[in-house]
Amino acid sequence: MKTINMGPSTLAIPEMALGIMRMGDKSVKQAQAALEAAFDTGINFIDSADIYAGGQSELTFGQALKQANISRDKLFIQSKTGIIPGKRYDFSKQHIIDSVDGILDRMGIDYLDSLVLHRPDVLMEPEEVAAAFDQLQASGKVRFFGVSNFNANEIELLKTAVNQTIMFDQIQFGLKHTKMIDAILHTNMEDDAAIDHDGQLLTYLQRNKITIQAWSPFQYGMFAGSFINNTEFPELNAKLANLADKYNVGKNAIATAWILRYPASIQVLVGSMNPDHIKDSAAGSDIELTRQEWYDLYLAAGHDLP
Repeated sequence: MKTINMGPSTLAIPEMALGIMRMGDKSVKQAQAALEAAFDTGINFIDSADIYAGGQSELTFGQALKQANISRDKLFIQSKTGIIPGKRYDFSKQHIIDSVDGILDRMGIDYLDSLVLHRPDVLMEPEEVAAAFDQLQASGKVRFFGVSNFNANEIELLKTAVNQTIMFDQIQFGLKHTKMIDAILHTNMEDDAAIDHDGQLLTYLQRNKITIQAWSPFQYGMFAGSFINNTEFPELNAKLANLADKYNVGKNAIATAWILRYPASIQVLVGSMNPDHIKDSAAGSDIELTRQEWYDLYLAAGHDLP
């Protein structure tokens, strides 16, 4: 497993992380198998959120960690906060601090390596977030901080108050979620793909050395389903299969390699609980697609070049 620097720091993290959103409906034994499969491939980075399965994902993870032959200090554990489902987003100091306490309790650990603000709260007061971050860091409960689904201006607003470096921005990115790339390629065009919804976010993150964490990398839409082995996408799957044969891996590895080929600091979040899928996805870290192969996959996914 290749590593990248975390944000602008020199701390090495793996190019891939295990997302545990789907761990909530698994048995402890199944969760343990997924955790150990990931760890065996070099994935020692865990990504969670306080809302996953209403907290059950973190409970199951904590139990699986106790059963696995993996010590806490061998893992980089990250969780997210700020969403109260169906009600509001909440970046108040008290909610952030209370959420971390709940996460630590469910996971049965003493600290988080990273805490990420889950989705933008339009009522965010940067100074209040800063107070929460300072308290959590001073207490030893959180080491590093990041954001998720933030655009460039929201990150800049947060940076006016917080003392900590923003290490991550977690965004959906993959072969069937390419609007940010489409807008770059269609600069100065008049078609719909030229519409920039995100303020050149990819370029901003690359320029500021903020690590991109790509969530739902194999999904089309937000949660519509996986495009891999999906009969709705025959051209894409044919190209994935062709390259999988060339590199002697599975389709997940090629779809992963496509994301990692983008020239920025990127970490792919794999959300599968299937040990075989985890191992195949991890193999993508060792593949560097050619420029033509990258563009061939982009076109096969249904996108165009102006």
